[in-house]
Amino acid sequence: MSFENFAMERYQSTFEHEVLFNLSESGVEPLTLAELLEISGTSIESFLATSLEYNHSRGTPKLRERVASIYPGANAENVLVTNGGAEANYVLAWSLLSPGDELVFQTPNFMQVGSLANNFGVDVKPWPLREDRDWLPDTEELDTLVTDKTKAILVTNPNNPTGSILPESTMDAIVRAAERVGAWIIVDEIYRGAELEERETTTFWGKSDRVLVTAGLSKAYGLPGLRLGWAIVPEDLVEGLWAHKDYTTISMGTMSDRLAAAALHEDVRPRIKERTRAILNTNWKVIETWLQDRADTFKWIPPKAGAIVYARYDLPIESMALAERLRTEADCLIVPGEHFDMEPYVRMGFGPELSKLEIALERCAMVVDPLRQST
Repeated sequence: MSFENFAMERYQSTFEHEVLFNLSESGVEPLTLAELLEISGTSIESFLATSLEYNHSRGTPKLRERVASIYPGANAENVLVTNGGAEANYVLAWSLLSPGDELVFQTPNFMQVGSLANNFGVDVKPWPLREDRDWLPDTEELDTLVTDKTKAILVTNPNNPTGSILPESTMDAIVRAAERVGAWIIVDEIYRGAELEERETTTFWGKSDRVLVTAGLSKAYGLPGLRLGWAIVPEDLVEGLWAHKDYTTISMGTMSDRLAAAALHEDVRPRIKERTRAILNTNWKVIETWLQDRADTFKWIPPKAGAIVYARYDLPIESMALAERLRTEADCLIVPGEHFDMEPYVRMGFGPELSKLEIALERCAMVVDPLRQST
């Protein structure tokens, strides 16, 4: 079996702790433990007596109930808690996709499942978002891609890297296309709740009994270090996913489960998301100004969600080479469009603490501006 590297994750994992300014991240400045305890009204003493035993391998009942409460009509039996959204995506892909299947894969996207599917011997059929449609797809094109061999359609909504959000008419068209051939719809909703505007993206959950949703605490909640994700699936699929998880991490960390339950309390969730939205709106103005000052070089569509902007550029350099110059000369890490199989684009994060972001952009300008002048 051939093995395709998850190029973006390998690049970030290699360098994100080796640079002063990480603009490759797509979430906001993470909460500290002290901040989470304060927001949730929890004392540290209440955690000190916790036995560091193996945790419930599918997540504690309390946590699963709180996850389920985010999704209308879901209950704790629909929930499998995982180590991050990435594990949820992995066990879904591993359990559902077989050699010879077809996967219709929204592009650009978080490339994990697309690369996994290639590794599993699946025929991956890209379904592109269109820049001239404000990074929305053509549903008529979807109808031509979906065939009797299509096992699943995968979308990320809100999207990574573009920050676009599918309108409900497009969501309904995806459901119709999947139901026509009995395909699954896998929806990564990890950016749901990280919208710049207050209105939260409508979940796919409940639109069809063929919908499978993954998400987690990394983006909208600013808690990536808890490594806490989940899959929301029909009850008859949970046992199979759980069996696959027995071969991966077995269970989440006990403290992560408890802290996640605190973060997902119905009174706490809105406060965390309010913090996230405040960071997004404050920081977006800063990076948008930086881009506007270089509007002869960058073209972008403002993101509707996520701490990321996906920009096309006009410079005499390919995206990986540009990313490497920013890393080595400016001590800033970004994501090259190459990792989304697109040139010439870059994904830049704007979620860090504001003063860090401002300095990082000044450092990036030291590399980008001379290139602009040479053009």
